[in-house]
Amino acid sequence: MNTSEPNSAVPSESSLALAIERLVAFAYHNGLIDTLDIEASRNALLDLFQTKEPADNALIAPGDLPESPVPLLAPLLDAAVAFNLVPDDTLTYRDLFDARIMGLLIPRPSETAREFRRLTEQHGVAAATDWFYKLNIDSNYIRMDRIRKNGYWKHRTEDGELEITVNLSKPEKDPKEIALLKTMASKRPNYPKCLLCKENVGYAGRLDHPARQNLRVLPLKLREESWYFQYSPYVYYNEHSIIFRGEHIPMQISSATFSRLLDFVEHFPHYFIGSNADLPIVGGSILDHDHFQGGRHTFPMEQANVLEWRTCALEPDVKLGIVKWPMSVLRLRSSNRKAILSVATEVLSQWRGYSDPSADIIAFSENAGARTEHNTITPIARFKDNGEYELDLVLRNNRTSAEHPDGIFHPHQELHHIKKENIGLIEVMGLAVLPGRLQAELGLIADILSGRASYDEEALEKPEHPLNKHADWIWNLVDLYGTDGSDEAVSLLLQADVGDKFYAVLQDAGVYKGNENGRAAFLRFLATAGLA
Repeated sequence: MNTSEPNSAVPSESSLALAIERLVAFAYHNGLIDTLDIEASRNALLDLFQTKEPADNALIAPGDLPESPVPLLAPLLDAAVAFNLVPDDTLTYRDLFDARIMGLLIPRPSETAREFRRLTEQHGVAAATDWFYKLNIDSNYIRMDRIRKNGYWKHRTEDGELEITVNLSKPEKDPKEIALLKTMASKRPNYPKCLLCKENVGYAGRLDHPARQNLRVLPLKLREESWYFQYSPYVYYNEHSIIFRGEHIPMQISSATFSRLLDFVEHFPHYFIGSNADLPIVGGSILDHDHFQGGRHTFPMEQANVLEWRTCALEPDVKLGIVKWPMSVLRLRSSNRKAILSVATEVLSQWRGYSDPSADIIAFSENAGARTEHNTITPIARFKDNGEYELDLVLRNNRTSAEHPDGIFHPHQELHHIKKENIGLIEVMGLAVLPGRLQAELGLIADILSGRASYDEEALEKPEHPLNKHADWIWNLVDLYGTDGSDEAVSLLLQADVGDKFYAVLQDAGVYKGNENGRAAFLRFLATAGLA
């Protein structure tokens, strides 16, 4: 151990050895390692911490262990700081070392894939995903202790019940780390190419890239291509999955996309799968690596009603209908895979080139001789219990204007104080992923509405005020509800108002509005495309 400088926080040899023994016991009792792995795992951790001997007679029963590895990792991370095994005592460096520790206590990638296949063959794919999800939680790849801190509530609208989350699971960078990252900008390696590349498995990470020693992925075949399945470390919903292509290839929505989605739900019928759109503004945050998101969750959009089911004019085996939803969703259903793929492909082809100036929809623009496309689709696939495939095709357009420079069908500026980021797949389906800054800001607004803090309109107008972006909203809230509300009433009021704003965000993002003119324009497209 490196103890050249005296430090009262340095743990004793015996306490460190016991902490190691408890983590090894946790790994064994939760099935991360087998009996034959115990000595090797213990020795790997002793070596990592430069500790000579294990704890004496440390018999640890399952009942003496926590449900999560987090409290067991805490003393080991403290030791890593004390022994200068990490460059600095920041959350990022602790996270990097955390993954390094847990990477010594989980199956190798090939062993993980083999066990998943065995469970699928013997007990079914749902049992296999249950096991794999638990593995990701027990290895602390999915940091449930942070995810549980996310704010969550539901909000009723005329189109159904939305889900609202305030994302606190992604920790913010320490100011020292931010300053260091600026100095590293020109020296950053190009490996792995992105967070979705398969080369992330086992990667030690760095200040600007998370460690992935405790990441495990499963190989898949979609359209006979090499794809991989993993869970998201920041699960926004139950069993939040990422399905990514083996090659670093940009996203592109095509007929092949629909085929891959149906391949997946045939293999994982208890999961949905969907893709972000493939254009900026309406697409996801990572467009340079083809990938999907899936999981075991029923989103609000799936439960939304269809206004009227029709038989598709192109394929009688396919039913289609417009979903009563703030965004523009065409739902297809059929037990005939070939037929539903044919219709989905035709919808995409027709929509790519479709313009309707009366509805602000322009398919292409020209600038200095270059043609830019604006129409695309966010697709979602499910396999229903009755044997039908279901495809939701969400029509998107990423055009901008002088009035709406961030996007005509994007959250408009008066909503940016709540949500400015792209409206991707998860939000499209009715789950708001709102920025973590809102937690503190909503708390400050609650103080004003409950009278714990004074309402100073002039101070709020100053750019440096932490609530400046909310100034107009707060003025309206105070005007309507005053400043003497009870804590419970204020909390419910703010949740309802944030929910209303997210509903307005989705309405802004819908290319066809939910009024009579919007429905008529949607039906015009279906008629022009020869679908209904």
